[in-house]
Amino acid sequence: MSAIPGAVDTDQQPPMTVPLRHFLVGLGLLVAGGVAGVLDALGALPGLSVLAHVHLLLAGWVCVTIMGAMVQFVPVWSNAALHSRRLATVQLWLVAAGVGGMAASFAAGALGWVHAFGILAVLGFWTFVYNVGRTLLGARPWDVTERHFALALGFFAVVPAMGFALAMDYSVPVLSSAGLARPRVSAAHATLAVFGAVLTTVLGALYQLATMFTQTELHGVDRHLQRFETVGYPVGVLALATGRFLGSAPLARGGGLLVAVALLGFGVLLARRLVETEVEWTPMLSRYAVVAVAMVAWALLSARAWLVDPLSRTALLGGGPRHLLLFGVVGFVVLGTLYHVVPFIVWVHRYSDLLGYEQVPMIDDLYDDRVAAADFVCILGGAAGLVLASALSLPALVAAGAGALATVGFALFAANMLVVVREHSPHSLRGVLVTRLAESGAPSGAPTDGQQGAADDTPPSAPDDAPR
Repeated sequence: MSAIPGAVDTDQQPPMTVPLRHFLVGLGLLVAGGVAGVLDALGALPGLSVLAHVHLLLAGWVCVTIMGAMVQFVPVWSNAALHSRRLATVQLWLVAAGVGGMAASFAAGALGWVHAFGILAVLGFWTFVYNVGRTLLGARPWDVTERHFALALGFFAVVPAMGFALAMDYSVPVLSSAGLARPRVSAAHATLAVFGAVLTTVLGALYQLATMFTQTELHGVDRHLQRFETVGYPVGVLALATGRFLGSAPLARGGGLLVAVALLGFGVLLARRLVETEVEWTPMLSRYAVVAVAMVAWALLSARAWLVDPLSRTALLGGGPRHLLLFGVVGFVVLGTLYHVVPFIVWVHRYSDLLGYEQVPMIDDLYDDRVAAADFVCILGGAAGLVLASALSLPALVAAGAGALATVGFALFAANMLVVVREHSPHSLRGVLVTRLAESGAPSGAPTDGQQGAADDTPPSAPDDAPR
């Protein structure tokens, strides 16, 4: 068991309902995305089922979770009060309604409705960028995590706008009228979304989380890998996206190789943190171990694929099966992180002020270890099955079975997190999800949105000897 590091100031965190609401909505989108994937493999959806599946998982579950995590941890890490908790509520429901509506439109083949819901998603993501961006401006100087987050916010501003243009193009030929080729815009959009917005956030968060929860420090070759990644990775993402947008194979090839090498180095860095740790192995670290292996394997396959043809549609997300990156890296980072973040937030608000006065559970006691082990087996088995089905061109029934197994794991994971909130949170599930906008702002007589750090239901800072 380890202590919460003294540098983490929980006085600056928003009320627990703000991030938890994001995580609970994200869990719903995760299960919906898993079901859509199974139906897609069976050919049971009439429309663009792949786009419905991808948007529910990436734009839905992953991005909504990222939004909630940034709302929680940017104030904590950066020691700066969240600019507006009211906007944090608005951003969630705009994105949830927008992404859910887009996915339903894709699945039903009602492409004329995609841009109608897309504008809601655009407004939600831009609200998120503004809110967290204003919060980050209050922190100086930026560390490596904050620099990654700032860069990710830039991608989060651009990607929805490109997506809306693609959505409008289903009804009005806006791209061809502007002299743009839809496949090129689509490829650039996907590149900036996955490698820009999502993975830049993931890398920034792991610099903090992988060292904090392994209780290790970067040293030796880790420092060299970090220096290369902080420059080479964003340059590579921009070059890869620009090369695809312009149809320039040399530019895309150079950018792709930078991205692959940077992620290969980061995978090695993460693996070294896990090997060197002496703390008790947790569900969080087990899932990070999958991430390290998947990241190295993906980087090696992608470097080869992008060297051959970086503009190929089959190499859009690198070499090898796309599930290796989306499941093995992105999915397991989010799953592992939530296994600490959700119990941590609940523990701080429910038990931290009781520490020293009565017996309180440890953070890792809030969820069920057996369910955690079961969902890990299901999701890992499902992910492996999807990777093999794609790599070996196995029958669709195999992919559907693997997807179903992973979806069972998602449901177990969601149930485990819901039990944490239901059994230990000072708020009911309905209380977490349903809050009037007026209640999301500062209460009467309290500091304004930009000043409310410890107001409302934020408890005293967790002591340094708080159990993990």
